[in-house]
Amino acid sequence: MTLSSLGYIGIRSAKTEDWSGFATNLLGMQQVDRGGNSRAFRMDDRKQRLLVTDDGQEGLDFMGWEVDHPDDLDRLASRLENAGVAVRVETAALADQRLVSQLISFNDPDGNHIEVFWKPQIASDPFVPARPISGFKTGTLGMGHAVLHVEDASALLPFYRDLLGFSVTDYGLTPFPLYFFHINGRHHSFAMVGSGRKGLHHFMVELQSLDDVGQGYDIAQQDEGRVAYTLGRHSNDHMMSFYATTPSGFFVEYGWGARVIEPATWEAHETSDGPSYWGHERVHLPDGDPARERMREMRIDAASRGMRAADPVPNCAWLDSVVRQE
Repeated sequence: MTLSSLGYIGIRSAKTEDWSGFATNLLGMQQVDRGGNSRAFRMDDRKQRLLVTDDGQEGLDFMGWEVDHPDDLDRLASRLENAGVAVRVETAALADQRLVSQLISFNDPDGNHIEVFWKPQIASDPFVPARPISGFKTGTLGMGHAVLHVEDASALLPFYRDLLGFSVTDYGLTPFPLYFFHINGRHHSFAMVGSGRKGLHHFMVELQSLDDVGQGYDIAQQDEGRVAYTLGRHSNDHMMSFYATTPSGFFVEYGWGARVIEPATWEAHETSDGPSYWGHERVHLPDGDPARERMREMRIDAASRGMRAADPVPNCAWLDSVVRQE
């Protein structure tokens, strides 16, 4: 795998002030001063994880994927160019804006702009959340995950799987095509939903505490229409989460407790249990909407079969030392 993690996400929005309130008061990110028409936010020791710029059509601007070595950029660029994909070696000025050492960029077949970078800048001062949360689960797992609407998921499979090197974690074909991909221990850092549309469906951030998510859920419910999916648990990555509607209209999944996989031994497989074992009611859709009704039926079916996910194992240094000695 050339790519190692999702490093950052860029959003275009004319509602930068609304994004400031959303990212800090609800998500708990730390806003950093960029000035002008940009807003930047921290989640950890990286100087920047989310960038919102008042520039162009509302929605996804770019996804930034990290590699571990500058040679990885050259190898990826060559592989893409040999496949007929136009690659741009970006300027030092843009690298400075992204707070990284080097980067290349290109578009996927649907026109989504992708950046691949090396060596992000690390802050000298500690991350200070905008509200009292325990922090985000990042590190080698990256910022979280991103999920795109695509017109034809099968048509994009060769690009993401074969050219970029994403590994399929699992996939579902009913009621619409869903493909989940990993590049590290996070169950999926990227996914595509074959909705027949284009654009960002959601990005996910994972918290260190379930209470962070629950309190965020309470905060979100104070704002009419903010909750898009109710609190629930996914059937594939076992994440407990809710989805909030962003100022730009797409969603952010706010979650805790996802399982970590072992990429070297993981085998891709088809799933049929539906996206969630319970919850995640699509309240952004009108009652009676066929998609909302279908998802509800799949959850009731999972309940009738007693489908369960293993609860996360708490981090315990003592238990870990005992297990390693056995």
